[in-house]
Amino acid sequence: MATLTLGEAVGRQYDYWWTVYKRTWKASVVSSFVSPIFYVLAMGVLLGGFIAGDPDQLEGATSYLAFVVPGLVAAHAMQTAVSETTYPVMGMIKWQKIYDSMVATPLRIRDIVAAHLLFVLFRLATTCAVFMLALAPFGVFETWWGPLLAFLSQVLCGMAFASLVYGWSARLRSEAGFGVLFRLGIFPLFLFSGAFFPIANLGEAGAWAARLTPLWHGVNLSRMFCVDNVDWPLALVNTAVLVALLVVGWSWSVTGLTKRLVS
Repeated sequence: MATLTLGEAVGRQYDYWWTVYKRTWKASVVSSFVSPIFYVLAMGVLLGGFIAGDPDQLEGATSYLAFVVPGLVAAHAMQTAVSETTYPVMGMIKWQKIYDSMVATPLRIRDIVAAHLLFVLFRLATTCAVFMLALAPFGVFETWWGPLLAFLSQVLCGMAFASLVYGWSARLRSEAGFGVLFRLGIFPLFLFSGAFFPIANLGEAGAWAARLTPLWHGVNLSRMFCVDNVDWPLALVNTAVLVALLVVGWSWSVTGLTKRLVS
């Protein structure tokens, strides 16, 4: 039997993932689009009206709205990626047994992981794009090219989390582990990685701890591009960290699913 290339193998799974999206997109409208936009309006427009917009204090942003929006979109990319690689992955392994049926075909483990992560990439791209388009009329973007690079950084941030969490989910035997992930990982990252306030407010030790988190790199990239306050050497470091995490996460995911289904 001829070996399928990665592209051919992923293409053979297109119908499945398109069917999944058609059946579930309505349920994700509120969580993916409506709620985040209302959240930004509440935090950025309403609360932001009471906060002075000092660029020196807000990392180059001229208003709190311009400060908080890029960070919130990056954080939302993280949350979307995590939601698509926790229970869905466990369900396909443990409850629905879909991965078992896939691995019984000429598809390899890396083909299955690639198709799932490409679906997550699609979800991230559509969610972040709609988010950024909806915020454009509020005048939070300083250049035409900044939001485009910010969008790419948000998607990269989400994919870094998606690949890492996929590997975590593939190794879990019980969904109780997701509670640990959300309470001790995702929620603290959401609050303390610079999305809502400058990390300098955490003190020197807290700021360095925040810089070690994956989300801070995504938030920092997104904000720098949106407010046109780009430190290019730092932007390269942020990008390199996220790409490295994505590569590590890919390997972590493939080995995790291999041990679960094949070993």
